[in-house]
Amino acid sequence: MKGLIFINPFLVPVQSVHQAERLKDEFNKLGVEVEIVSDGYLRASVEGERVFSNFNSLDFAIYLDKDKYLSEILTKSGLRLFNKHDAVRVCDDKGETYIALIGKGVKFPKTIFGALCYNDSLEVKRESAKSIGKSLGYPVIVKESFGSMGKGVYKADTEDELFEIMKKVKTRPHLFQQYIGVKKGVDVRVIVIGGKVVASMERVNENDFRSNVARGGTGVKIELPEKFKTTAENCAKVLGLDYCGVDLLYGDDGEPIVCEVNSNAFFDGIEEVTGVNVAKAYAEHVITTIKNNK
Repeated sequence: MKGLIFINPFLVPVQSVHQAERLKDEFNKLGVEVEIVSDGYLRASVEGERVFSNFNSLDFAIYLDKDKYLSEILTKSGLRLFNKHDAVRVCDDKGETYIALIGKGVKFPKTIFGALCYNDSLEVKRESAKSIGKSLGYPVIVKESFGSMGKGVYKADTEDELFEIMKKVKTRPHLFQQYIGVKKGVDVRVIVIGGKVVASMERVNENDFRSNVARGGTGVKIELPEKFKTTAENCAKVLGLDYCGVDLLYGDDGEPIVCEVNSNAFFDGIEEVTGVNVAKAYAEHVITTIKNNK
């Protein structure tokens, strides 16, 4: 069995490189040959009605990129991706993620989708900020639809702050959400592989409303409540994810509130905190899936 691990060729975070290397090491231990590549777009092309690639002899690819065009081309070439193209595409866009979860038995914060401005010279209306603040209450969380590690996420405590943020993000896809402040600066990161929870930790940041480790948060191993487990696994099932990190907030009475779902969630921190070999679990899931579908 042979496979590839795709990473983006530009501005790759050190966590992505480490993720790829950890996975390669675990695959090798299991007798599977894996190559890490960052030039996948040079190895696939479209001509007329055919897709040409150098991947015909491979069994699978771990897709640690978010380039939806490359993932779709690779899928059309017949290569099995982990995660699949549709799952990566939906999870990369926070707006699409929330829309996909509507009516699927999970709770997420009250959300208003931002109107996208196509001309930077046009002005945001003050009445819009007033209406959003009235609907959601303060503080208001503003999220750019694309971004990770807490980037592009803002908190507005007043109408003036909200108005300024709206002017800043007006030409980028974004949304507004009710602030869930039952436990401030705290969330639960849950890793789900093959539809089952394999590791979880609570992340705490005393200096920022964003609990991301990249923003200074720290992780602590926890005994995951059953409702959190069910919610995380449900998210993975609905979104069709082989692997993901589900971030959950504490709602009233301790109910889980979905904050985000990450198709390429970094696992180095949660491995260190919990002692769970996430990379090995992911590699085993890939191998089992490929064998069962041959």
